[in-house]
Amino acid sequence: MRRYSAFAIAREAARHHLGWERAWASPTPKASYDVVIVGAGGHGLATAYYLGRNHGIRNVAVIEKGWLGGGNTGRNTTIIRSNYLQDPSAAIYEKARSLYETLSQDLNYNVMFSPRGVMMLAQTEHEIRGYQRTAHANALQGVATEFIGPSKVRELCPIINIRGPRYPVLGALWQPRGGTARHDAVAWGYARACSDMGMDIIQQTEVTGVRREGGRVVGVDTTRGHIGCGKLGIVVAGHSGVMAERAGFRLPIESVALQALVSEPIKPVMDVVVMANTVHGYMSQSDKGEMVIGGGADGYNNYTQRGSFHHVEETVRALVETFPIISRLKMLRWWGGIVDMTGDRSPIISKTPVEGVFVNCGWGTGGFKAIPGSGWAMAELMAKGHSPLAAEFSLDRFREGKFIDESVAAGVAH
Repeated sequence: MRRYSAFAIAREAARHHLGWERAWASPTPKASYDVVIVGAGGHGLATAYYLGRNHGIRNVAVIEKGWLGGGNTGRNTTIIRSNYLQDPSAAIYEKARSLYETLSQDLNYNVMFSPRGVMMLAQTEHEIRGYQRTAHANALQGVATEFIGPSKVRELCPIINIRGPRYPVLGALWQPRGGTARHDAVAWGYARACSDMGMDIIQQTEVTGVRREGGRVVGVDTTRGHIGCGKLGIVVAGHSGVMAERAGFRLPIESVALQALVSEPIKPVMDVVVMANTVHGYMSQSDKGEMVIGGGADGYNNYTQRGSFHHVEETVRALVETFPIISRLKMLRWWGGIVDMTGDRSPIISKTPVEGVFVNCGWGTGGFKAIPGSGWAMAELMAKGHSPLAAEFSLDRFREGKFIDESVAAGVAH
């Protein structure tokens, strides 16, 4: 694989851009692999990448029912932060955030990581106490955050209305090294690196069944035939429950839609990410000038990938009071993604009752920010049988009552 560089761009410009290689191959599936990963989203591709880079396991197939990055990876709002309350959560999200900082260089692919900073607004006295507690916890965890006052909030985001009649801004939890990245580029960069290591990325191929012998996985049935494997990773977000049933076990998750929208593009007015739990919304401005807006997940289980007018109205109505400027904007498009939620709003990275089958799911509304850390932990678990980053996120916690309650930190959809 040729490296991307300024010199490569100049060279190909002189050749009328006819010499570029395909970013990743589209191979015919082999009869068997050491590892099969179901799901070519960010988490699945990151798992494959770190299996190869960190553990030397490269006889790997990543199987995707649709197209690469066409699920939640391409349907989220790209927020990256690690200011979580519980120690296991802060550890894996901070690992992901730190990996994002050098991901473009590691993959030789520009993922457009922008450490513009993330603010989580405190608009009630209860939120002030909660975010101050989180700031203290983050200090002990080595996560750089601070609680700031209203004047600093206004300085960082001049378009905000800090004296709203119903929702005044009383302060915010501020993480300067949080930010955003280009969601598609993250998937494409990992895919290109995996293909370069000799891994097979097999698109438009659905896994219809999981074969077992003596309680151990031996392969998967697909719409392109049987594929054998020694280990199987299930990384399919909102469809995790479906895949688990095909493998012969159940997961404590439920699937719901999460909606988001973008406005028409405007000149730069906002260079931070702002989240507001009280009004249940969050907003940032994309590189193209669109205001990226999102809110909470649907209140009922579903598998839709469409938006709904009542949910958009609820989210925008709440944000207009905090950001009056957006009342004059037109909506450009909106969409939904299928998120998988656990009872404690924390993920599952775990072995399963079927030997050789591993599952990575339950990221709920915050999966994008965790992609590098999730892939790192899942790869280590599959290669070694144990990962310090993943240990607390085992399925065993639901049987033992050792929940990692992040329902407040993940209260807004991120």
